[in-house]
Amino acid sequence: MRTLIIACLTLFTAGCSSQHAVDRQLNEAYSRYEAGDCGGAMLALSQAERRTRGRGEVQPEISLLRGQCLERQGLYVDAAHTYRFIRMRYPASEYAYRAAARLETLRQLGHYEPAEPAISHPARP
Repeated sequence: MRTLIIACLTLFTAGCSSQHAVDRQLNEAYSRYEAGDCGGAMLALSQAERRTRGRGEVQPEISLLRGQCLERQGLYVDAAHTYRFIRMRYPASEYAYRAAARLETLRQLGHYEPAEPAISHPARP
């Protein structure tokens, strides 16, 4: 019984420390982004992303900040694709709404043109 309790506590502690590490890396990414260091922010985001594989609850937040870094670096097409990924993969999250706003801002600034809808024509006999 004692072994079972110790095993459960060990697993619980490992899970908490992993989440703490992800939070720490996200905080580091935000700090670096605020300081204008997108390279450092991208590194911290990649580290956080590796720790969360299989658990997608923070992925939209990571992707949104990655998109903002891409924008800041002038990589507008990549940023737009990142925002579109968020909207398609996490449509009900707050980050999907933020991604839509970023896409609209990019469109207004002339950096993004949404794909025109495909027009189908009936085949001619």
